[in-house]
Amino acid sequence: MARIDYVDPAQASDRVNELIGKLNNSNIFRMMGHSERHFETYVRMGNAIRFKGSLDPVLRELAITRTGILCDAEYEVVAHKRIGKGVGVSDEKNDALEEGADSDVFTDLEKAVLRFTDDVVKNDRPSDATFNPLAEQLSKTDLVELYLAIGFYIMTSKFLRTFDIDLQTS
Repeated sequence: MARIDYVDPAQASDRVNELIGKLNNSNIFRMMGHSERHFETYVRMGNAIRFKGSLDPVLRELAITRTGILCDAEYEVVAHKRIGKGVGVSDEKNDALEEGADSDVFTDLEKAVLRFTDDVVKNDRPSDATFNPLAEQLSKTDLVELYLAIGFYIMTSKFLRTFDIDLQTS
């Protein structure tokens, strides 16, 4: 059960209600609706990460889902396993994300992405041992986009956990 009530549509602005409606009335957005300005900016950033970059969507979703796992954000994991499947992440790879880069189901590049993700989530600064091999395989643009996706979803995962956002199954 959420730690505070979700935004009341009767008390929310037309813009907040419009955004929540466009975003399938998802609980995370119903909670973010309490801060209209930040909500709208959050949605724009999330949209840029998911739809405007050049990073391979499979790599992006592997990193986002792994971030949710490491942050213990079930809501995020459920949502992004579904999104990942839609962009080509196999059920086998989705299942192996709990194990991470040690699983043999991942390609060498996917393992490098997962090692980098683990390092970013767990440490203040990713080590040269995880950063350098990835920097040799990804463009500078893709490397920056990967980092921004991980960082954005650390914030999202911690938001979900802080407010105990209720999991939605549909």
